[in-house]
Amino acid sequence: MHDLPPDLPRLRTLETWLAYSLDRVRQQIAVAERREAEQQRGEQARPPVPDWTLEQGLNRDSPPVAVHVGGCHMAGKRWKGVPRDVALRALTEGVQACGHCRPDAELGYLDG
Repeated sequence: MHDLPPDLPRLRTLETWLAYSLDRVRQQIAVAERREAEQQRGEQARPPVPDWTLEQGLNRDSPPVAVHVGGCHMAGKRWKGVPRDVALRALTEGVQACGHCRPDAELGYLDG
């Protein structure tokens, strides 16, 4: 090869540098593999999305403000999963149905 130095001291220096670089690359590969494995474990351990959710008011004592289909991105951060009968009861008691995911239509609830 014509791109390498001809003398032994510089070749040894290059060898040392390449070994060091290879070690760093292998360490980064190990870190990336651990991160990917953790992400997969997290996805597998994630609880299932509830079928129906109630969006809570600003404090924990306030009544629910909206009913959503589970997984609706409009539900905000203050929600809890509920069974079908609780979602239907909330709609009959006047809790607003989300205009985006339309849980009233999904539940077969006709207002009035």
